[in-house]
Amino acid sequence: VAMGVRAALVVGVAVPVTLSLTLLSTYLMGYTLNRVTLFALIFSIGILVDDAIVVVENVHRHLHLPGRRRSFARTVVEAVDEVGNPTILATFTVIAAILPMAFVRGLMGPYMRPIPTGASLAMIFSLLIAFVISPWAALRVFRKEAHLPERDPSGLHPADPMREAAEPEREETAPAETWLTRTYRRQMSLLLRSPKARWGFFALIVLLFFGSMALLGLGAVRVKMLPFDNKSELQIMLDLPAGAAREEAVAVAQRMARSLLAEPEVRDVQVYAGVASPFTFLGMVRHAFFREAAEQADVQVNLVPKGERKAQSHAFAVRVRPALQKIAQAAGGRVQVWEIPPGPPVLATLVAEVYGPSEKERERIAQAALEAFRTTDGVVDVDSTLTAAAPKLTLRVDREKAALHGVQPAAVVQTLFAAGAGMPLGSFHADRGSTQVPVLLQLPVNDRTRSDTLLALTVPGARGPVPLSELVRAEEGREHRALFHKNLKPVSYVFGDLAGTVESPVYALSALDKKLAPLRSERGEVIPHYGLSHPPDSERAALKWDGEWHITLEVFRDLGLAFAAVLILIYVLVVGWFQSFAVPLVILLPIPLSLIGILPAHALAGSFFTATSMIGFIAGAGIIVRNSIILVDFIELKLREGMPLALAVEEAGVVRFRPMLLTASAVLVGSAVMLADPIFQGLAISMMAGEVAATLLSRIAVPVLYFLLARRGRAATLQREGARQAEEIFPPAPEPELQAMRNVS
Repeated sequence: VAMGVRAALVVGVAVPVTLSLTLLSTYLMGYTLNRVTLFALIFSIGILVDDAIVVVENVHRHLHLPGRRRSFARTVVEAVDEVGNPTILATFTVIAAILPMAFVRGLMGPYMRPIPTGASLAMIFSLLIAFVISPWAALRVFRKEAHLPERDPSGLHPADPMREAAEPEREETAPAETWLTRTYRRQMSLLLRSPKARWGFFALIVLLFFGSMALLGLGAVRVKMLPFDNKSELQIMLDLPAGAAREEAVAVAQRMARSLLAEPEVRDVQVYAGVASPFTFLGMVRHAFFREAAEQADVQVNLVPKGERKAQSHAFAVRVRPALQKIAQAAGGRVQVWEIPPGPPVLATLVAEVYGPSEKERERIAQAALEAFRTTDGVVDVDSTLTAAAPKLTLRVDREKAALHGVQPAAVVQTLFAAGAGMPLGSFHADRGSTQVPVLLQLPVNDRTRSDTLLALTVPGARGPVPLSELVRAEEGREHRALFHKNLKPVSYVFGDLAGTVESPVYALSALDKKLAPLRSERGEVIPHYGLSHPPDSERAALKWDGEWHITLEVFRDLGLAFAAVLILIYVLVVGWFQSFAVPLVILLPIPLSLIGILPAHALAGSFFTATSMIGFIAGAGIIVRNSIILVDFIELKLREGMPLALAVEEAGVVRFRPMLLTASAVLVGSAVMLADPIFQGLAISMMAGEVAATLLSRIAVPVLYFLLARRGRAATLQREGARQAEEIFPPAPEPELQAMRNVS
């Protein structure tokens, strides 16, 4: 619309055509329409119109250039040809920036892969559409606006050297420049003339860059794998002391349920005690299907729909956790509030895996880690595998006494089994109904939980009934604690979650590392802390950080490698096009400049810098490089036409700023939809803020840097090359012959 309604229509044609082809390729690759693939399409909208914008804007500019005019069709062809090669190069730089993200490994790989693959295909389709459909649409739509002849009035071939002489001249005045353009020209003239102004400008950029990076160190921008999502359910996990009765767990869980039902965000709850809750995604992730002990209870909480509540599910969980902990602590138990993970499943946000040569060594280190978890700010729902086992009463039959009384040991066992677990005696038919009613022999609940009542029972002996207390010896003890192994190594776990003040594992683990650094093994050795790798064996004590932190390290490592590959690929592409090893450095400079906008924008929005934020930064790098390529290519185009270096640099910033600004606007509009989504908000912020910052800064920085580079000889070389090419295409004709040809024409 900034160029007019007709231009908007031409650019708008590219969107449905490209999306249709992208959807077809998505279907052929086997992807489904889900949250990730749909946001991949939304992400693509912001960048797939770039090619069409550049082409249509240049056609629009050529139609309004003052001076001599060619035919309408020829003007469109020449306008597309002028930006054709840099647009192809810029498109492949965007693909080179996005595609390496498809090779992220681990659990996040399949989760993220639709974004780079879908966007890369969309860019290829958009390039084809920009060179095929957009020029055709421009010929149809701009016909009335052009006011140019359909064919060359000379009737000569476009390559004929006499075409220029035969073509009629139409002089038009150049459009008046805006105050922004005049201001830009004044500032650029100052920067090109004054070394002090240039170094002051570069010093300001460096200061802004390091100031933005300092936001990470100061904690104003926090790093997290994925932000908290807004789900419609929670699970409350209650653990009473081992050996507690199921009825007691039911009573405490019901008190929690009544407390939750008083909250306006809660729709309904369901309590499960002594039996595992239904198999859900969260239950699969955190192994809730193992929770079948009598002292364990699960409370499934269903929230009202998202549109009917103001608080997100994470904020609700943080608010109700203190009240639930108070109820659990009054009964001597522990409570955990489980939220559905926003991305790949993890056992817990913070997981410490303790390895060691002996169980005693592992328990000692795990106990130290447990205390560190409990005393670290922001760490909640602390638990471990060190919990005490349930009490156990073993009744052993004295075979000698049983033989003296003439009692078979099996009779003792059967009697105790019938009293506790129950023994079926048969069934009878009810007066009404076809189902048989089982008859079960069993003591009442209050009697079968007491050992003195059980031992008061009698069994028939040789000289009459014999009480079980005469035949059975009671031994008190505890159940064996569960044994855990990972990768065939014995391990002990310590779990924790984050809520409140510190909700990023980066800072919590930094504090935990400092607290556990003085810890030594039994041999006096330093206990190594592992991040991505695992301990090679269990012969030495070791600590491995797992959970969300492991996936965070894995994802950011792969994204960092992908970004390094992006820079190398873009550098190689630009070197191949510009035939220079120095020019690509000028083009790649604006990439870090985008952080000047990205990090402060995350701080102002109060958002985490997440894996999706990193994706936005990398994808934005491709868009930023394409703008730099368009600037540098236009400068070199003007240099080949014989324009002085300073004027060519200044003219590039003036002429190419409109397509750069329109591209940035398209990215802003296309990404704004994702701001409302908690997961992809970081992607939108990085794309929007990074594009704005880089567009504004690169408009000045790239031309100035190119000026410093080209004045050492590249500009003169390009001007001589342009003059030589012009002589090869249009060789000078002798003056008499030229005059005769003009007379004939």
